[in-house]
Amino acid sequence: MIMDTQVASLLTASALIIIGIFGAVFLDNLIKKVIGLAFIGDGANLFLIAMGYKVGGIVYIFLPGMSVNYFAQNASYPLPFALVLTSIVIGASTMAVMLGIIIVLYKRHGSISASKLLGDN
Repeated sequence: MIMDTQVASLLTASALIIIGIFGAVFLDNLIKKVIGLAFIGDGANLFLIAMGYKVGGIVYIFLPGMSVNYFAQNASYPLPFALVLTSIVIGASTMAVMLGIIIVLYKRHGSISASKLLGDN
């Protein structure tokens, strides 16, 4: 059975989100928690891209000689792609801030274990 591209993307997005939630909640290392949060963001981005996918769709640029009806019926939806581009920029900057905070915590406490930093020993 050949899987549709959109269905495969949705399954991959859900797997990324589930793995990210597991990493962010159950792992003790702060860097692994940040990687889990990145997985959640990447899964959400893939979900948005999969929702904007259109079978046989064309790029949403109106070219000379193209009829308005043809363009309206075949162009893919551009909003998810714009949202994902914005999300990538925001995700990269927040990840840099989180990793910077982890570096400061390591220099101050000598550990990146969440349980040691919170005193749950």
